[in-house]
Amino acid sequence: MRLGFSEDQEELRRFVRQFLEEKSPESAVRELMRTDEGYDEAVWRQMAEQLGLQGIAIDERHGGGGFTFRELVLVLEEMGRALLCAPYFSSVVLAAGALDRSGDEAACEELLPAIASGDCIATLAFEEENEAHGTVAIADGAGWRLRGEKSYVLDGHVADAVLVAARSPKGLSLFRCAGDAEGLERALLPTLDLTRKQARLAFSGTPAVAIGRAGDGTRVLGEVLHLAAVALAAEQVGGTQRCLDMAVGYAKERMQFGRPIGSFQAIKHRCADLLLECETARSAAYYAGWCAAAGDDDLPIAAAMAKAHCSDAYYRTAAENIQIHGGIGFTWEHPAHLYFKRAKSGQLMFGDSAHHRARLADLVGL
Repeated sequence: MRLGFSEDQEELRRFVRQFLEEKSPESAVRELMRTDEGYDEAVWRQMAEQLGLQGIAIDERHGGGGFTFRELVLVLEEMGRALLCAPYFSSVVLAAGALDRSGDEAACEELLPAIASGDCIATLAFEEENEAHGTVAIADGAGWRLRGEKSYVLDGHVADAVLVAARSPKGLSLFRCAGDAEGLERALLPTLDLTRKQARLAFSGTPAVAIGRAGDGTRVLGEVLHLAAVALAAEQVGGTQRCLDMAVGYAKERMQFGRPIGSFQAIKHRCADLLLECETARSAAYYAGWCAAAGDDDLPIAAAMAKAHCSDAYYRTAAENIQIHGGIGFTWEHPAHLYFKRAKSGQLMFGDSAHHRARLADLVGL
């Protein structure tokens, strides 16, 4: 096992960071936060055509780069550092991951090349607020129609293709419908984190196509959510490192009583604790990424551990970053609150830390 990155992988990191520093500075993040779409189409195209980021973990036979989940972890870490506003997580991690694990070759051949090229924004709809509005699939001749609602769908308001987990006569199954399909209503949700858009989708007899085997949705969804937890943990490591860098940088330049505040023991101890949070989170995320790339049996354990620890590390570091900055850290003009809101929303996404620690305890038999 080698958790570190090779020279080529580190070069990929530098290239992605340079691109994001140019295309996703704080000014661009703030501008895209105010839009309904939540992303820049020109940048999205550049990511696909110049860097091949959308297809980095998609098999070459489906138009992707054929790299592993480890390279995807590296890219997501840099995106988390830059607070990139784009439908990348929904398309590449959730939708492409679900297609790849569905075993439906026809669906993969149709959608994965479009995702890899940036021509198709896709997402996975699986969250429901209550069973009364749960999504069901009703047979309609050779096809299906969907009824019900899904909430908290990442980029669901702009997705060209929506993969939907719905109850069918044979159990939970996976279906696909077009983003502009008849009977589909999409509404943007108000959220704490404006840098990552979420939507509510209402299906009223929406035509859909089945993906994979009927009744196989529970398995597919379970595997995808393991990968999503690892991917989000990688994002959180990038955000944690950025908050640490901001806190340390400010502690070096902010003068109090004629000396930098970083020279005071209380601030030194805080920064040292944040460094520990960041490095342990990085180790957890990298190990989980290795398990995902290798198909290791420890993936469920590693994913739960990484999601729980990285979520809390990011939240604590983002909060301490505000405290170290003092009064200016609480202002709208300072970027600290953008990371804090991303940290808090990510802490709850795909299950909070308590949920994943409970899963971890069950998996190891405690």
